[in-house]
Amino acid sequence: MIELNREKHVLMECEYKYQLQDREEGNFYRDMFTYSEPPKCTFNFRLTPANMPEDIWITDTTFRDGQQSRAPYEPGQIVELFKMLHRLSGPQGVIRQSEFFLYSERDREALRRCQDLGYEFPEITGWIRATKEDFALAKGLGLKECGILVSCSDYHIYKKLKKTRRQAADGYLAVIKEALDAGIDPRCHFEDITRADFYGFVVPFAHEISDLMRESGRPIKIRACDTMGYGVPYPGASLPRSVAGIIYGLRNYGGFPAELLEWHGHNDFYKAVANSATAWLYGAAGVNCSLLGIGERTGNTPLEAMVIEYAQLKGSLNGMDPTVIREIADYYERELGFHVPDNTPFVGRNFNVTQAGIHADGLLKDEEIYNIFDTTTLLNSPPRVIISKNSGAAGLAVWLSRHTGRPVEKSDPDVAALKRWVDAQYASGRVTNIGGAELAEVYESLKGGREDEHR
Repeated sequence: MIELNREKHVLMECEYKYQLQDREEGNFYRDMFTYSEPPKCTFNFRLTPANMPEDIWITDTTFRDGQQSRAPYEPGQIVELFKMLHRLSGPQGVIRQSEFFLYSERDREALRRCQDLGYEFPEITGWIRATKEDFALAKGLGLKECGILVSCSDYHIYKKLKKTRRQAADGYLAVIKEALDAGIDPRCHFEDITRADFYGFVVPFAHEISDLMRESGRPIKIRACDTMGYGVPYPGASLPRSVAGIIYGLRNYGGFPAELLEWHGHNDFYKAVANSATAWLYGAAGVNCSLLGIGERTGNTPLEAMVIEYAQLKGSLNGMDPTVIREIADYYERELGFHVPDNTPFVGRNFNVTQAGIHADGLLKDEEIYNIFDTTTLLNSPPRVIISKNSGAAGLAVWLSRHTGRPVEKSDPDVAALKRWVDAQYASGRVTNIGGAELAEVYESLKGGREDEHR
């Protein structure tokens, strides 16, 4: 059949309403996922058009998925982090939601204390087991929306649940109906979507959910979960690994609008950020993240990375306050004992630090040459140098400029004095870098010695 697409304002072919393809044994895509080798990335060169929604946002899973790889947060710690999320989100609520576990009294205490803050954003949502008791609990806590697990790959359906596709779908639909009956808007977590039979299960099941949504008049979201990080952002890649193909298919064949689609990525293959950005570009309004990327195994998409990605794609931070990112990283290290690797983008201690003399020379002339953007203003993290045997006079001049608060040139006598000391250190066999505190002590000593000579 042919229908007018009211978003694109053209007639589009809608020949297929995909039917769920039940089968006795699962399709495990063994040509692609051999298990004895790294998974294969295949291409069919079917290009889908980019279609980024006008309004995109970030959702947070720090207090849900982010707690599955570390000791549980204390309620007070969750409150402090939630306050920072609110400040980072800004008045437009770019960080739209934050999901919480509801299992324990400690989880519920943290949730209630965050509710008491009275913030509009991030909206607090839940993640629950698919039971009537949990639905009632969520409703009693005043939550409008909760996540429900609806695993969609045959790995989960046949190997884990020991069901057929039809049996799994019927069970999921019964649970979704119970949530709607309890007054909860379901968010369906399509677990392991990047190993799922997209047109044999995912799209037909999405149609059945859409039918429920029309009957109930209540919104039902789909969270496309790249549970194992298999998603790829490459144009022309084939399903089930194509992020663009998944989002395009859910919108154009599943019939779900952008505002009801969300991407949840993992970083097993270093693609979490690229895949999340791709999901935005191809039509999902939401990307689900955690602070510092903390999550199961290699972690989730880092929320702070998507704040910067948002600004790159939209041309504006839209009211977000990125200086809070530095506070969040400091809080994790100071209060939670979590060490952020020094080279982590945006939050690591050395993300905008150079050791190379040639780079330091560029910073000395104009920091824009070797700094990614104005990290002082935007992230409260001025560019720095680490002094090593390769830093040269330029590196010492940059360090002195930061240390003294005055412009220092390479020809400055203080630079020459420090360089003689540094060169002597490495000539005598030193191999370690020279820390700022050590260098400051040496500088004060050398400066004091010259002052004594002038008396």
